Amino acid sequence: MARFSWLMPPPVSRRPTGTAGGPAIQPQRHHRTIFISDVHLGTRGCKADFLADFLAKNACDTLYLVGDIVDGWQLKRRWFWPEAHNRVVHQILHKVDSGTRVIFVPGNHDEFLRPFCGRDYAGIEVVREAIHKTADGKRLLVLHGDQFDGVINFAKWLAHLGSWAYDKALAANEMLHSIRRALGLPYWSLSNYLKHAVKDAVDYVCRFEDVVAHAAESRGLDGVICGHIHQARIRTIGNVLYLNDGDWVESCTALVEDARGTLEIVHWAAPLSTPAYTVGQAAALPA
Repeated sequence: MARFSWLMPPPVSRRPTGTAGGPAIQPQRHHRTIFISDVHLGTRGCKADFLADFLAKNACDTLYLVGDIVDGWQLKRRWFWPEAHNRVVHQILHKVDSGTRVIFVPGNHDEFLRPFCGRDYAGIEVVREAIHKTADGKRLLVLHGDQFDGVINFAKWLAHLGSWAYDKALAANEMLHSIRRALGLPYWSLSNYLKHAVKDAVDYVCRFEDVVAHAAESRGLDGVICGHIHQARIRTIGNVLYLNDGDWVESCTALVEDARGTLEIVHWAAPLSTPAYTVGQAAALPA
């Protein structure tokens, strides 16, 4: 059974380990698998602090990086790489050192890595796509999803223009976030709200989900896990399960699987309207 949940980060322990002044104990939840995408390291909109905190407090056997982890488009225009972005990289490498299998499926913003698919770098496997088998035996296609976006494939200049406009919207989002943080209010995404409010954007998301789900079904798979559109979702479309792990620019979400094969969306910065630790039922895996 798949679930959709909103979870706030657990409190950080302040007790040092070993000698005084040692590193603080990091309480961890263990998952069989974690899927994250659309981090966009190298941009001002990236919520690297939230992601570094999530990675530090959530352990897993396998970590999938489902594309757009690094924003090569933005870094070509202007270099931006604060310390918080280094912390995300260090947390990923720490998981590799701790025995976690890390699989990187590049997206369109980190497409510069696609020529290196099939290789292993610092213990990270780079692949164009993957088939993930859940603990209860379901086979799920894992890919970024940009190959199903007509703008990316047939009008790349328009995609870059849209990316520029999106960056401007995120700048306004960051200004609002700074104000809310100064007032002691939790994170809330203006840009995410606007995307849900605009009918054309909603229609695009629905079409994208249908096309991606059909691609998985045509290959005889039980479902698909993707990113790209920054919309976390778990739903059944026809006979397949569509899962999108969201992003770390607006919604700060990840998809996680437990030891029984249960899949759920974890939101690491709960919205104002949703109390922490509540669980809502979502679509089940197809029989």
